[in-house]
Amino acid sequence: MRLVWNLALVTPATALLAICLIAPIVLFLWRSVANPEIPTILPQTVAALRAWNGAGMPDDAAYAGLRRDIAEANRADTLGVLAQRLNFIAPGYRSLLNKTANLLDETPRADARAELIGIDRRWDQPDIWVALKQQSGGLTDFYYLTALDLRHDATGAIARVPADERLFISLFGRTLITSLSVTLLCLLLGYPAAHLLASAGPRGLPFLMVLVLLPFWTPILVRTTAWVVLLQDQGLINRLLRGAGLIDGSLPLFGNRFAVMLSMTQQLLPYMVLPLYAAMRKVPPELVRAASSLGANPWRAFRRVYLPQTIPGMAAGVLIVLILALGYYVTPLLVGGPADQMISYFIAAYTNEYLNWGLASALGTLLLMLAGAIYLMVGRLGGTIRLGAP
Repeated sequence: MRLVWNLALVTPATALLAICLIAPIVLFLWRSVANPEIPTILPQTVAALRAWNGAGMPDDAAYAGLRRDIAEANRADTLGVLAQRLNFIAPGYRSLLNKTANLLDETPRADARAELIGIDRRWDQPDIWVALKQQSGGLTDFYYLTALDLRHDATGAIARVPADERLFISLFGRTLITSLSVTLLCLLLGYPAAHLLASAGPRGLPFLMVLVLLPFWTPILVRTTAWVVLLQDQGLINRLLRGAGLIDGSLPLFGNRFAVMLSMTQQLLPYMVLPLYAAMRKVPPELVRAASSLGANPWRAFRRVYLPQTIPGMAAGVLIVLILALGYYVTPLLVGGPADQMISYFIAAYTNEYLNWGLASALGTLLLMLAGAIYLMVGRLGGTIRLGAP
């Protein structure tokens, strides 16, 4: 009976976890490899291309199958879905497909090859046919390759895209560098702040804790908008500096990486301070005094006695801030420039604007994998430092 009662207690939390966390992750993973459009809408074409080795041009059966599939998709009103999917492969395939569907004769010709090539000469080029063959399976690696600036060449081998088309690797690098920089700033600012909290008396602690928790009392959009008011060219900071005669024009405080990092650091600093404070509260002050009485100078006592015991809080704060920073979207969008957007901006754009959910899912999954790798790395590094510190 007790087991049944315990299961009943955890069932709502387990169901909530499955619905809000596990199900979206599974859906992300599925959408990043799912490829239902081409094999479902072009079944005869896919069947005909199985016997083609990818060299030269496909035979007449492939042209005939494509002609019938396009006509059927046009009647079934699924041509738009197929056109959108093909346009993900290369811009221009949407217009090619729509043009072909509009100009097909109602009565099929005997020579489907001549009919399709007569509508558009691109049907006589191997690129579109190679793309159709490579993307004819129910599962695809297209979205992950695109998210890593890779693609299949004409032979099916994986190759890097041209330099002027590479985008996402640099975006992941920018996201990681910005997140690491913000985490480092939070650690440098948060460690002394947490030490001040831990050493504060009963009267001063509530006031200092309110200052730390104050950012949590306002929504992130409000906090970011406040930085817009402060940092822009006609903002409060530039006006005060001009009024004091310190500058003539305006300092470039807004729409750049500085604004992004400053705003993110202010918003994420409490997530660093609180774990550090919790760890520091557990360090007996007598240990540092004992080290000093045995001849250790203040720096040596801090490095050999105090610091190792705060590493668990430091690791927790670094992990929380870094993972939160990886997914920041609103702050870079509002206070940063075009060259300061992070990967989350493009995940949102491909989801809502371009409707390329497969690529958005692949980018999100790679970001999730990066966060998981950071979690394992920080946990292992924190344990190694703590064990080797003395």
